[in-house]
Amino acid sequence: MELDIDLEGWPPGPWPALAEDCAAATAMVAPELANERLIASMLFTSDEEVHILNRQWRGKDKPTNVLSFPMLERAQLLALAGDGPPEMLGDIALAAQTCGREAEEKGVSLADHAAHLIIHGLLHLAGHDHETSIRDAQNMEKLEIKALAILGIANPYSDHPLHQGDE
Repeated sequence: MELDIDLEGWPPGPWPALAEDCAAATAMVAPELANERLIASMLFTSDEEVHILNRQWRGKDKPTNVLSFPMLERAQLLALAGDGPPEMLGDIALAAQTCGREAEEKGVSLADHAAHLIIHGLLHLAGHDHETSIRDAQNMEKLEIKALAILGIANPYSDHPLHQGDE
């Protein structure tokens, strides 16, 4: 998968390299994302911009940490041949201030929290969803945990009720 990365308002950091590492780790746990034809855009931006996007596209008048806008249905992604023209998987936007505040509240680095949210967003683009059922949420979280482990990042759900007794 190729990433088109745009940085607008994030603090200096290794964001493009982190996004590439996250995409590679996510493709290892969700092989449908390993297709070289796929392109995903990733916008590292301000809370203000994410607020506008969230209001415009989801009807929610507030910023959020990450937004994902898939452009392929899961069935289309799974049926996508390995050869052919580039195919737009979708867009992801991460909000700097919200991500920073959440990282501080969780006691983790901004890079580790951003990695979690990038992986989360990429899995949404692949058609995974945590809002459809508890089982779907557990499956998506397991994929996130595996991808984060590949990057050497601790399980962000270790104290989450869905995972009590999973370890």
